[in-house]
Amino acid sequence: MGDFAPPFRYNGTPYLPDIVQTPPMTPATLKLEHTGEFIMHRGGRLPGLQLAFETWGELDSSASNAVLLFTGLSPGAHAASSELDPKPGWWEPVIGPGKAVDTRRFFVVCINSLGSCKGSTGPASINAATGRPWRLDFPELSIEDIAAAAQLVLDALGISRLKALIGPSMGGMTALAYLHRFPDRVDHLLSISSAPAAEPFSIAIRSLQREAIVTDPNFNHGQYDDEHWPWNGMRLARKLGMISYRSAGEWRERFGRDHQQRYEPTAFGMNFQIESYLEAAAEKFIGQFDPTCYIYLSRAMDWFDLCHGCPGFYQAMSGVKLKTACVIGVDSDILFPLHQQREIAEGLERLGACPQFHALPSTQGHDAFLVDYDRFTPVIADYFLSID
Repeated sequence: MGDFAPPFRYNGTPYLPDIVQTPPMTPATLKLEHTGEFIMHRGGRLPGLQLAFETWGELDSSASNAVLLFTGLSPGAHAASSELDPKPGWWEPVIGPGKAVDTRRFFVVCINSLGSCKGSTGPASINAATGRPWRLDFPELSIEDIAAAAQLVLDALGISRLKALIGPSMGGMTALAYLHRFPDRVDHLLSISSAPAAEPFSIAIRSLQREAIVTDPNFNHGQYDDEHWPWNGMRLARKLGMISYRSAGEWRERFGRDHQQRYEPTAFGMNFQIESYLEAAAEKFIGQFDPTCYIYLSRAMDWFDLCHGCPGFYQAMSGVKLKTACVIGVDSDILFPLHQQREIAEGLERLGACPQFHALPSTQGHDAFLVDYDRFTPVIADYFLSID
């Protein structure tokens, strides 16, 4: 990619020849155009790639205040609002001036994952060799690929070391993969509701989600279009996801056995409020995410195993040099249960990272980091205040 001297700054980002603004997405979104071949972890190759990202704050003169945020499976790069895009982001209460991750101190970068459909190259992108979307011809995707691709953005921005790395959910897996590949480039780590490998229960849920999508007749081996979209498969996949993202306790508190206002007792109708809630959540998601991208990212999570070939976490991460770490989990999370957060914290302690460990008592399950801000934000704020 070359070494460039940034001639000016754009939205807090050093402008480089291979980084362009992308108005069709959002006014704040930038896109890295990487024209070199990208060799993937499971053996595939991409002739080039694009990565969409956004930034907040100002990179200091020594490029030493950068914070990289990896996302979960479905979010894009728009984690927070900015002057260029005032629309609230998916982590709006956490990132910004005076917030838990204070952009008056830190330069925050959030990258849309490789393999996604929100600006970065993925199965929904056009394959230049055929002029059609990649779909099932896209190379096998891994969490390690997402981590390696993110480094391309940091290299282009002139960031050789991160002040902090943040990873919630799938993003936490990506953060661990990044540390494994770049063990001496991060000072501080915030890991939220993540894991060094997927639990069998999580694999089972995601397997059913993928099956629901690919068995929808409209999926048609990936040859769907806007008029023949695998609507029902995505609908069922999202409902399964919503059930696993939250907890039975929350459903009991929020809905109980309450009927819908227009209660019509039928064998297969939606008679209860919980049913209509899941339906509304599914319909909102269906048109926002490409089915094949969903399959690839979901499968990448299942394949990820940080400790593969090693006796345990400590051995797998033995070269990692962190100053501090903070690990947060939720007692009602069934996808990334609390014992996996303890495993990460204990491994980091053996590495000398002096981790904080917080087991939060939230009923909102795996999604708590996206909704239970009363519990999460103070913990995150305290941790970032402690970072030198």
